[in-house]
Amino acid sequence: MKILFLNWNGYGNRDIIDSFNRMREQGKDIALIIYPFDAHVDRDDREFLDKFFSDLEKEVPDIVFSFNYFPIISKACQKAGVKYVSWVYDNPAVVLYSYTLINSCNYVFLFDSQMYESFARQGIKTVYYLPLAAATERYGKITLSEKELSKWGSDVSFVGGMYNDRGNFYDRIKDKLSDYTRGYLEGLMRAQMEIDGANIVESMLRKDVLDEMVEALGLKPNYDGVESLEYLYSNYVLDRKITSTERSEIIRLLGEHFNVKLYTNDANFEASGVQNLGQIDYYEDMPYVFKASSINLNITLRSIQRGIPLRAMDIMGCQGFLLTNYQEDLLRFFSPGEEFVYYESRQDLLDKVDYYLEHEDERREIARRGYEKVCAEHTYEQRLQEILDIVG
Repeated sequence: MKILFLNWNGYGNRDIIDSFNRMREQGKDIALIIYPFDAHVDRDDREFLDKFFSDLEKEVPDIVFSFNYFPIISKACQKAGVKYVSWVYDNPAVVLYSYTLINSCNYVFLFDSQMYESFARQGIKTVYYLPLAAATERYGKITLSEKELSKWGSDVSFVGGMYNDRGNFYDRIKDKLSDYTRGYLEGLMRAQMEIDGANIVESMLRKDVLDEMVEALGLKPNYDGVESLEYLYSNYVLDRKITSTERSEIIRLLGEHFNVKLYTNDANFEASGVQNLGQIDYYEDMPYVFKASSINLNITLRSIQRGIPLRAMDIMGCQGFLLTNYQEDLLRFFSPGEEFVYYESRQDLLDKVDYYLEHEDERREIARRGYEKVCAEHTYEQRLQEILDIVG
């Protein structure tokens, strides 16, 4: 099987390439073509489309494969009669609302069961549910020296964005909104923060409130997409603001009681008891954090309604202890209290951090079992084989 893999600067691409190569070394009939790709190419870039179609005719792959979905690639594959496999790790992913999603060439694997069901309920046959994976082969080769343990170790660590940057659309428009609309939205966001396991934001966006947000921000659906304004503003504006507030409040709360290390691209975030150590490299640094930290925190981006974030898989794949908010898909594959732990409130979070810092043997045993489950059922090789079995 000849696979053309779109190689762009994103999480997991290197691990997918390594996994395909290991599968080939193990006797799988796989020939891999690494195709450099700019993930920011416009979905209507005619020059790129013509070039990529020409390259498909020259290479004649059986499959084009990408981590995340790109409408322009689907267009080229549909024209060339080549199967296009994409494995999506983002949510929201507005590109999925492109009309190209229904192209017969597509095999689109979605990591969030809610996202999958929202498309499948509409009769779309090109989508499949598939959780993410962990690069256990790579992580297993990393050992901690005393120096590295001292550098990366902490009571609690969190790796992730704080959403206080230019992507925080709500803060850009809030002063343009009426007092009523701003009060309604902030009440809605605060109510959502009290709920895990369900997202109420999109369904609660009243038309008059939505119209005012559109007037202030100007974010509109793509001309070739079917995404709704409710989807755009709930997922890209309000859910990001909720996540920003939630992560900031939780990190500050933990910093009042424990030694916390934060790894984020927000250089301006400060809190008592929290060391903001800046952004770290996904491949070179992140595994050391997960291996050295006593407790690794996951606070899921609110638009990921049920899915297991890549961060959670990576933590367990590094044999780190995972403490996370409730995510329904985690309970499909892992046992809470045995392979990971989730918290149900801010007080519950504080209590569990305190408990598991005091009970090291229990904490390490949970981390070990989570790691063994990931190694047994959630590696990249296993996921890629599942994909190839479906694609045929």
